Amino acid sequence: MPAKSFPVFLLVCVVFLVGGSVSVAKAQVRPGYSDLLTLFAEWRAFESPPLLDGAPDYTAEQFAARDDDYDSLRERLDAFLIDDWPVAQQVDWHLVRAEMNGYDFNRRVLKPWERDPAFYNTIWTYRSDVPGHEGPTHHALVELWTYEFPLSGADEGRLASELGVIPPLMKQARRNLTGNARDLWVTGIRDIRQQRGALDNLQKTVADSASDELLSAIGEAQAATDELIAWLVEEADTKTGPSGIGKENYTWYQQNVHLVPLTWEDEVRLLERELARAWSSLKLEEQRNRELPPMVAANTPEEYAALAEDAVNRIMRFLEDKNIVTVADYMEPALREHMGSFVPEEQRHFFWITAHYDPAPLFTHFWHWFELARMDREPHESPIRRGALLYNIFDSRNEGTATGVEEMFMHAGLYDDSPRSRELVWILLAQRAARGLGSLYAHANEMTMEEAGEVHMDWTPRGWMKTEKELLIFEQHLYLRQPGYGTSYVTGKYLLERTLADYARQLELRGEDFELRDFFDRLNAIDSIPMSLARWELTGLDDEIAR
Repeated sequence: MPAKSFPVFLLVCVVFLVGGSVSVAKAQVRPGYSDLLTLFAEWRAFESPPLLDGAPDYTAEQFAARDDDYDSLRERLDAFLIDDWPVAQQVDWHLVRAEMNGYDFNRRVLKPWERDPAFYNTIWTYRSDVPGHEGPTHHALVELWTYEFPLSGADEGRLASELGVIPPLMKQARRNLTGNARDLWVTGIRDIRQQRGALDNLQKTVADSASDELLSAIGEAQAATDELIAWLVEEADTKTGPSGIGKENYTWYQQNVHLVPLTWEDEVRLLERELARAWSSLKLEEQRNRELPPMVAANTPEEYAALAEDAVNRIMRFLEDKNIVTVADYMEPALREHMGSFVPEEQRHFFWITAHYDPAPLFTHFWHWFELARMDREPHESPIRRGALLYNIFDSRNEGTATGVEEMFMHAGLYDDSPRSRELVWILLAQRAARGLGSLYAHANEMTMEEAGEVHMDWTPRGWMKTEKELLIFEQHLYLRQPGYGTSYVTGKYLLERTLADYARQLELRGEDFELRDFFDRLNAIDSIPMSLARWELTGLDDEIAR
């Protein structure tokens, strides 16, 4: 080699080596799944706001001050290249994306801290039947149902500390609630009054044994709640605006947060179809059963207890004997905890009307409690799926499956020996389609909440939604507060059925037998994530996933 060529050759080698090292470095720093888990932990820490005077800070200034931090987290998420990851890991990335979209939508559009007084309701006396509380909730809830009474000394101190969030939060609410959503405002007063009632009941429960610290915390919380109620009532007449978010916002929210691959218009068509199908199927069932004796509702506590016991036994035997799902040891106890009790006829709302004829159709919807028990006893290996997804992102999966199995189990033979129980299944579906349809028009601002409630009442068979108004108000208010929740029972049911169809067809094309138990076992293992993502894991079909 000529001497004069050596430097050039050396230079080429250096460039090659440097270039190669850079490529290797780039490959090494490319974010992987472990980096996603790290980002998820940082995201969840960010999503919980800082404190202001001891309460979570929902002021406009707080959100503005942290805009850059959110943008940075989002940029890091968007930098991931996931196409060569296993599907389950890709799904986890989409879950984080959905949560970040939820935060973004809330700060831009929904703004419950500005528009929705019920957002500030702090006392929860019951566990929800889905992974998280339905609707927008703040970050310092007092989960009263988790305490055992009489309280231990440690629990007294903990409860007093938790109640301490109420005074500063009620004060902050009066600063933050600048919105003009009339239906949300007026109906939200009801929720804050319920908080006052819960505090009063708590005071009575602990009166004989409570420490001065706890009694003082309860008293201060009561006074602060009273001040907020008075202010809300005083301001109510000034609220004149709509409460819905509009069709475009609704569609964006469904597709990008809840990952439901439908538009507002799609959902209207689907719910209209399901409402017509439920009514027509009910009438055909009644025609088929016309020679049978009518169902007679339980009229005593003993009669209801016997019906509930029989329903639990029938359901559990059916799941086992018909190979519907692998029955875990925690399932029957979870169902038995929610059997309910006799309700006098004049006090029954829609669901307890059906249950006093035959609890089994409603109890199949209590699939919810199987899922929660599974999440408690068999938490998912992925930290991203281990608990409740934020912003009610779980609704299409949890509400859709609970609603879907009502009809699926009927078709699979649960009521072969009780034909009139089939009528109840169709009545339940009609009610859910009617209430969801009303909520769609409310979000489009084509109906008020009251008018949506009229659709809900008028299209529920047998007038069973006209007997007790509290349920009507609760449901329509929740669905106005949480876009997409009112339709999730039916849209999620549709997505579940579509997933089952795709899964079964793939098996048939491969010459393999379909077993419902395998389908539900695999769905349970995927856990409480949007049905579109569950379908991807089950079938490999990702056409419902927005990119």
